[in-house]
Amino acid sequence: MRGKMEERKVAFITGGSRGIGKEVATKFAENGYNIVINYVSDKTDVETLRTEWESKGVKALILKADVTKAEEVENVVKTAIDTFGKIDVLVNNAGITRDNLLMRMSEEEFDKVIETNLKGTFVVTKAVTKYMMKKRSGSIVNLSSVVGVVGNAGQCNYSASKAGVIGFTKSVAKELSSRNIRANAVAPGFIETDMTAVLSDAVKENIHNQIPLKRMGSAKEVANLIYFLGSDESSYITGQVINVDGGMVM
Repeated sequence: MRGKMEERKVAFITGGSRGIGKEVATKFAENGYNIVINYVSDKTDVETLRTEWESKGVKALILKADVTKAEEVENVVKTAIDTFGKIDVLVNNAGITRDNLLMRMSEEEFDKVIETNLKGTFVVTKAVTKYMMKKRSGSIVNLSSVVGVVGNAGQCNYSASKAGVIGFTKSVAKELSSRNIRANAVAPGFIETDMTAVLSDAVKENIHNQIPLKRMGSAKEVANLIYFLGSDESSYITGQVINVDGGMVM
């Protein structure tokens, strides 16, 4: 069984239990990858997909771990290596928002976003690349945001964390390229999620007017790019930041 599982590539998606992360996990599973997912509080959504994936021969590990806690992350990574023998693709998707204007933002709101979005990316990448370096191959895709490129009022903490992810990605790409490990970042714009679903029609229309393609993107459209960057189809791309934003930032 171990040998057969090692024949499939393995993708580890943090925060893969819902939203963009769940779409990313689904995309890799549809393409025959074994899947590793961490969650913090709720795995209900992704558990419903496990049976479907396993009917196609895909194995999925769904494990509880806080990406800011090195020991918890290392336990997840060790379990993945013990089960599958390798991790070929890492997608650092886990992230949170705590929006507020600068003058009203608490230190806790700032620190929590930086800790989860930026430190979490560091903690997971460090744990996974230890094994990628031994194997001398791997692809890392980090979730940034267009606000990490251009900023956004009321999101100085989130913008700073996502700008930090960009700098982190470029540095990792330079450090690990000699080991045939690639690192790229994806910067989504306005994407249809549970959060945007509750917006009024007037607010949605205002958002659409800011976007040349006149609509929000879908989680699946983000997942398509992440899959491409994780796969061998993008084998000569590293250190890049690619926007998925309908042309909002050019």
